[in-house]
Amino acid sequence: MALHRLGLPAGGVVEGTAVQRSATVAELNERAREVLRLVVESYVETGEPVGSRSLTRRITETLSPATIRNIMADLQDLGLLYAPHTSAGRLPTEAGLRLFVNGLLEVGNISEKERESIEAQCAAAGRSMNEALEQATSLLSGLSRCASVVMAPKTEQPLKHIEFVNLGPGRALVVTVTQSGQVENRLIDTPVGMPASVLQEASNYLNARLTGRTFDDARRLILEDLQLKRAELNEITARVIESGLATWAGEPGGALIVRGQARLLEDITAIADLERVRQLFDALERGESFARLLELANTAAGVQIFIGADNPLFANTNCSMVVAPFRDSQERILGAIGVIGPTRLNYARIIPLVDYTARTIGRMVG
Repeated sequence: MALHRLGLPAGGVVEGTAVQRSATVAELNERAREVLRLVVESYVETGEPVGSRSLTRRITETLSPATIRNIMADLQDLGLLYAPHTSAGRLPTEAGLRLFVNGLLEVGNISEKERESIEAQCAAAGRSMNEALEQATSLLSGLSRCASVVMAPKTEQPLKHIEFVNLGPGRALVVTVTQSGQVENRLIDTPVGMPASVLQEASNYLNARLTGRTFDDARRLILEDLQLKRAELNEITARVIESGLATWAGEPGGALIVRGQARLLEDITAIADLERVRQLFDALERGESFARLLELANTAAGVQIFIGADNPLFANTNCSMVVAPFRDSQERILGAIGVIGPTRLNYARIIPLVDYTARTIGRMVG
């Protein structure tokens, strides 16, 4: 799977990110590209600095350790590598990682077994959209061994049916079915001692007005209608109707689902780093900044990559994010799904995983 097929540029900076770039792939000769590639691949594999002697055993061309040290020094001058300790090996900087991902990375293919697992988890038959997305997000977290996030869409398709189901004293389930067959379930509180006939009356009232309209359109009309016809309705019925409508009146961007947070903490030993990652997930859980990431993802045809300080959300966390939007059959962007992990993500594996999951979800919501 080539980079350009995933919507990534062949070189340069991923669109929408604020990056201070030190060099381009075109400015590096073949030896420098090979050394940078090997340093990044070693870092992704081990997280440890790599020295010139180690590279002599891996590089395709026969070069002396002294020659490799000179190349690494040049890459360091360009801001692509750095030495964490005196006389130590080198690690890639965030700029080096960006250059590698944008211009040197060879993206692989996911296995047939992984494709089947993703398609099975994304299948929405008998489940609500959010339930299917939760399953897909959990699977992506497991396959990538990282945290995963999805911005779930609000239902904007025309509705076919709505029904209130009694769950016992004080509780009811609101079930909606869109014309495309998607099912959503929401819990509401109901007045204790309410007659069973109230739920049927509320269902009849809403079905007469909702069918064929999106929920947001219908909600505005029904609230206006309730003001005019409240006298004709039982007061308890009106309260149940308003409660049912309120369950769909949440955030305009839809729900944020986060899975696998603990995976991001596995390699962290420093207390300061641990606290920064916790703050990252606090921000995600509150929805802060993720909407902005979604907007950036919306500007591209495929996968977007944010490395370290590319976005303020990841500043000082040593984390990266790979995210892709998913679209309906009219190419409207409904949401986005992605993976968050350390900057030494296995990008070659995770990019196609995120891309395929996003495309599968798009076919599901079609």
